[in-house]
Amino acid sequence: MPKAWMRERKRDYYYRKAKEEKYRSRATYKLLQAISKYRFLEKGDVVVDLGAAPGGWLQASRKIVGKEGFVLGVDLKRIKPFEAANVQTIIGDITDSETQNLIGRALPSLADGVISDVSPNVSGVWEVDHARQIDLARESLALALRLLKVDGDFFVKVFQGDMFQDFLEEVRQHFARVEIMKPKASRKKSAEIFVLGMGLKKE
Repeated sequence: MPKAWMRERKRDYYYRKAKEEKYRSRATYKLLQAISKYRFLEKGDVVVDLGAAPGGWLQASRKIVGKEGFVLGVDLKRIKPFEAANVQTIIGDITDSETQNLIGRALPSLADGVISDVSPNVSGVWEVDHARQIDLARESLALALRLLKVDGDFFVKVFQGDMFQDFLEEVRQHFARVEIMKPKASRKKSAEIFVLGMGLKKE
């Protein structure tokens, strides 16, 4: 890794805070800040975390749902196991039907929340990366509609760009309330933004 990038990372407030508080990722604070503002996850909830490696959002979710809840993380990469029995992980591609079936079977009930921090392998070509991110956000939405109970919530990362508005309208079709936010923990220069769909509508 470039030395300049490593120096910048070590100066980063949330990177250092995550190290001090023993979170696996600075991204933990993005989710915690969103939950603090909109209260979309709570004690006892069943949560599915898509793109969960290395586990920062799993830690945040477990902190909110407590011992009474259940958190399932899914990623292509292996996630270091958690001691808590109510935090489980699956290695798999969320676009694959077999992985989707595994997720459904692993849950104790329909989910109260589906959260997605899934990202493509960045190519450096903005139009390509934006399109890939929107595709993954749509896959996450489709899976959320399958896994969520009525009135459940969906929180997803997207990259800003010309395809964003169409995706936002898709989320609005399915949820009673939709919010757009950029948590303080997101780097200012990052193009990422988060969409929150609250209250899944009955079909």
